Amino acid sequence: MAAPALALGPAVAAHASTTAATCKVETDSAGKYHLWGEGFPGGTTVTYSGSTSGSVPIDKSGRFDLGGLSGSKYVVKTADGATVTCTVLQH
Repeated sequence: MAAPALALGPAVAAHASTTAATCKVETDSAGKYHLWGEGFPGGTTVTYSGSTSGSVPIDKSGRFDLGGLSGSKYVVKTADGATVTCTVLQH
């Protein structure tokens, strides 16, 4: 029984780190949208889609930051296929 549990351990841990990832959208002072996230696997790239789409590298600390976007609804997809829906922050 111990061997199968160990085999699943890394996969579960990798999935757990992705689910801890968050993505936020805020309006900047120019009326554009600012998309940022944290808790992603560092050194990877994620794709974002919504009013505009593209890809952005994740820094070593697991964060990304994009500004000057149009629209407030975005979804971020990691390299392993996990999807994070971005939350709009109201100020």
